Amino acid sequence: MVDVSGELSTMRPLVGRARELAQLASLVGIDGRRNPAVLIAGDAGVGKTRLLVELRGRAEQAGWRVLAGHCIDFGDSALPYLPFSEIFGGLSATGMLTPALADEFPAVRRLLPGRRQLSGVGDVQSENVDRSDLYDATHGVFARLGEQAPVLVVIEDAHWADRSTRDMVSFLLARQFSTPVSFVVSFRGDDLHRRHPLRSTVAQWTRLPGVHRIQLTPLPDPDVRRLVHGLHPGPLPETDMHTIVARAEGNAFFAEELVSAAGLTTGLTTGLTTGRTAGVAGRGLPEDLADLLLVRLDQLDDPARQTIRAASAAGRRVSHALLSKVVDLDPRALDVALRAAVEQNLLVSAREESYAFRHALLAEAVYDDLLPGERVRLHSAYASALRSREVGGTAAELARHARAAHDIPIAIKASIEAGDDAMSVGGPDEAAGHYELALGLLTEHRVADDHEERPDLVSLTAKASDAVTAAGNPHRALALVEDQLSQLSAESSDLDRARLLLALAKAALLGDTSVNALQATTEALALIPAGATPLRATLLGVHARANADRGRDDEASRWAIETVALGEALDMPRLVADATTTLARLDQRAGDPEEAKRAFDKIIAQARADGDVMTELRGMHHLGGLHFEAGQLTDAQVVYSHATGRAVETGRPWAPYGLDARVMAAIVAYVAGNWDDVVAITDVSGQLPPPLAEAALGAISLAVAAGRGGVTALELLPHVRASWDRDVMVTIWSGAAAIDLHGDAGDLDRAVAVHDDVVASVTQLSEVEYFQARVRLSGLLLGQLAAEAARSTATDRAGLVLRGQELLHASDEAVRRVARRKRPFGPEGRAWQARVRAEQARLRWLSGIDPPDEDELVGVWQQSVTAFETFGHRFEVARSQVRLAAVLRATGRPTDAREMVDAARATAQRLGSAPLLAELRALGSRPARRNGAAERDKTLTAREAEILALVAEGRSNADIARQLFISAKTVSVHVSNILAKLGASGRTEAVAVARRRGLLSG
Repeated sequence: MVDVSGELSTMRPLVGRARELAQLASLVGIDGRRNPAVLIAGDAGVGKTRLLVELRGRAEQAGWRVLAGHCIDFGDSALPYLPFSEIFGGLSATGMLTPALADEFPAVRRLLPGRRQLSGVGDVQSENVDRSDLYDATHGVFARLGEQAPVLVVIEDAHWADRSTRDMVSFLLARQFSTPVSFVVSFRGDDLHRRHPLRSTVAQWTRLPGVHRIQLTPLPDPDVRRLVHGLHPGPLPETDMHTIVARAEGNAFFAEELVSAAGLTTGLTTGLTTGRTAGVAGRGLPEDLADLLLVRLDQLDDPARQTIRAASAAGRRVSHALLSKVVDLDPRALDVALRAAVEQNLLVSAREESYAFRHALLAEAVYDDLLPGERVRLHSAYASALRSREVGGTAAELARHARAAHDIPIAIKASIEAGDDAMSVGGPDEAAGHYELALGLLTEHRVADDHEERPDLVSLTAKASDAVTAAGNPHRALALVEDQLSQLSAESSDLDRARLLLALAKAALLGDTSVNALQATTEALALIPAGATPLRATLLGVHARANADRGRDDEASRWAIETVALGEALDMPRLVADATTTLARLDQRAGDPEEAKRAFDKIIAQARADGDVMTELRGMHHLGGLHFEAGQLTDAQVVYSHATGRAVETGRPWAPYGLDARVMAAIVAYVAGNWDDVVAITDVSGQLPPPLAEAALGAISLAVAAGRGGVTALELLPHVRASWDRDVMVTIWSGAAAIDLHGDAGDLDRAVAVHDDVVASVTQLSEVEYFQARVRLSGLLLGQLAAEAARSTATDRAGLVLRGQELLHASDEAVRRVARRKRPFGPEGRAWQARVRAEQARLRWLSGIDPPDEDELVGVWQQSVTAFETFGHRFEVARSQVRLAAVLRATGRPTDAREMVDAARATAQRLGSAPLLAELRALGSRPARRNGAAERDKTLTAREAEILALVAEGRSNADIARQLFISAKTVSVHVSNILAKLGASGRTEAVAVARRRGLLSG
């Protein structure tokens, strides 16, 4: 293969071009058929060269000879026949252009690099060589080479080809070959503007017999994702991934450059959005990429450049009417300028009489290239045009231009209008951005109180808080309100403070935080006068929820009933629905689930009829929780899935209750053993979730990874760990998964450290030391302690048992706390209580420290199996069955053990649980594969070899029995058999003999 582009040989694996590669290989004849030529067109960076590298490799594997030549942009000093000179130079260097072949076609010697002549007009002029002779000689050499092996001639970047090269290619394509010689010619389709010399030539080539054209389109988003993962193999937040995919628009080179640039920053998102898209002056693109994109701009005349620059300030797309108000050109001159931009493939005609940049990054590059003064003038012109109402536009457009033009009052007013518009059509993410910008401008620039454009700061803060919460960022909403509260002046009214406290409490109740919502609502109620006002009614409803959140159920019920009465008097149906939902939740907690279910059904139906999405989602979330707590997993799954769908339909996928429903749908699927469904539910590819939402779903996906033994999933833990200070559920689920992942990998110290970290984090966030989930966490860590005890020394076992007693105490304290609140555990809690008792007994048994009797040990593990069966947790049922089987086998009940083993194995195989299967193999339920010598297989059974290894560690028969869950008597029988087979008189001699024979390592 002759190829001067050495850097191509080490490129990444081909992504997303399998179909095009197969089509290309077929057309050139690698699969046995033969066609003379294929033309490959595509935008710069879309992947033409990468595809050709793969084609060359495939051709060489098939025994083809590949000859590659490249056209290079030399401006007005083009070197004629450059790609053919490269080809013949390579043939000469490798000895394939033999003296005999050169003598037969002497004209090709003039194309060798050492014999080249330069000409200002781009042609080879020689008194000795006629063009036709040169063409015939080139054709003849290729034909002769084709007699020896099939030949593939590749001409790359033909958009830079000189006229002589174009004519040579035209001749070779038209004449064809009698031997197997195929051509591939690539060029940038986006460079072929109307006056480009290759444009008409390509049209002629495509009309030749056997010439095919392939248009290489942008990569689909899923393939760009695969490419980014290949370039950045570590964990990548979905926000960063989405940013790269969106900005690359299917262009592989752009994606590579964006990933490379992001890797140089402290955070991908920061590195990717510091320029045009963030509305901040400065270069937001890698410099090399920006330079590449701006090349074509330099080829335009001044009016066309002026027009392109003005268009870039509008964004990706601009209407003709709006652009004409900003560009200082008469209509005819503007038309000429726009035509030039379209012909250069910088702009394309779009719908509704508008123009769009061919690629979003091109718009960014042009905008970033503007001088600061140019930006301000252009944005000011756009703002004036939009305010005149002579051209169509949106409040969001006006806000952006006014802000960039430093017209602060207009920017604030327009931003608020844009936020109101976004909220009215179910766009909380966009609304949050607009409101926050308005709030920031209003706070930063201190618009005078008497200014006619100054909005109510408190109302704007409340709007921003609601929108940010609906967008899935309740902690940010909380921070916004806290910031405004801290800035309230002494002259501020009690009413303003009460309104901010109300907003604070609403946000605090929708996220795990140390902010005391009840304290906030109590203070707010004291600041407003008594009476039937909408503000007081709303505050009463939130106050009821705040009491419920603090476990003050009687007080919560009283305030909720008062809210219903006041809401009905003031004709506030949504408030009444919200308070009724609170009452239904209190009924559920009081032990009346049937009454609560009837209430939730009624609330959901009425909220849907009223278009009250928030109440509908809240009602479905609590109804799903009612089913889940009762162990009715199928019903819970239906409700949660429906709520998730409604949240998406109404544009609130990350809002409270909508996101909660999706997370709970994943949890229910995990418990029910539908792990593939969990993977699908938690996949946020292309969805751009807020960081906390991504962490919440990621925590559940970690549980599946732990169950399947995916230790590499621990790489995701730091990303999820960043949210531990904001969400208890994220902390518990990801921490529980990490305990198992570390423990199953044999790293008990890290498993213990994660457990302690989880407990500390949840305790600080919830202000409760013995929270309910400590029962589950204690059960998981006790299981890892027991597994470690089976392979530890007597000294170490004492420490493990001591830590086990601490975990049992923590679990018992959590149970007692729940009992004091008169809210008994449901099936899930009772199952984990049984597991804690079973694991603690197993730890004592394996350690030989205060071991339980056999009946007690069997009994607690039977209770664990039964409890998890009642709850419906398929994985934990199987895990309990495996450990019960070990106990049954050790106590001389192999038939019962086999029943447990078979059931557990069926579940483990269905779930794909490597840790469970490993436990089953350790029980000897399946012959273990061993890599020892044949002598070992002939001499010792698998169990005997296992026991011999433990004897070599100095273990007693009792120690070995506990570790292998068999009786000490059985161990003694095995040891006697080992001594007899090895001809040893004792244990020490047996170990020595085994080592001599290679039956033991070390």
